[in-house]
Amino acid sequence: MNQPYILTVLGSPRGRGNSETLADMVRARLSEAFSFNGETVRLCKITVAPCIGCGGCEKTGMCVVKDDMIALYDKIDRADLLFLASPTYFYGVSAQLKAFIDRGQARWSRKYLRKERFRTGDTRAGYLLCTAATHGKRLFEGSELVAKSFFDGVDIPYGGACLIRGVDERGAVQDNPEIDAQVESFANTIINQFIL
Repeated sequence: MNQPYILTVLGSPRGRGNSETLADMVRARLSEAFSFNGETVRLCKITVAPCIGCGGCEKTGMCVVKDDMIALYDKIDRADLLFLASPTYFYGVSAQLKAFIDRGQARWSRKYLRKERFRTGDTRAGYLLCTAATHGKRLFEGSELVAKSFFDGVDIPYGGACLIRGVDERGAVQDNPEIDAQVESFANTIINQFIL
């Protein structure tokens, strides 16, 4: 893969939280293995309204709601690797990320209703990066299910997740040998899938 384009979508309502730091850690490890063009979108800094369920995208495959999401569709289409990063709220992703995901309905309509596939021969993957304060056994199941559905709808194969429990305070993901090892293993899986 030559100079892949990595899009990271940060779903936290606050900046420099644990999910953003986790995304930084993963990208830093990837940058040690290969060069890439990268872009980060902080959903808390832009306007992405929720899907209004109007059905407009069923006719054209394009969303009729005009906000910052319109520009993000092209970035999603262009992405070789797409990371969704979010803190965990009530066993799910943040409201900001969920609004972004729900607006993927336009791409779902393109794929399933209009039968238009996109970049099917290319090597692409989507990944979920989640952090949570608690340790619940089923803590990330809701987030993973939503992410898998989103990636299917936007025609990007789901590659896996890096899920970090027990990090509440800002910066808790840093300088933790267990988390470092988990990030290293996750990044190595990506490297092995796309580089080796």
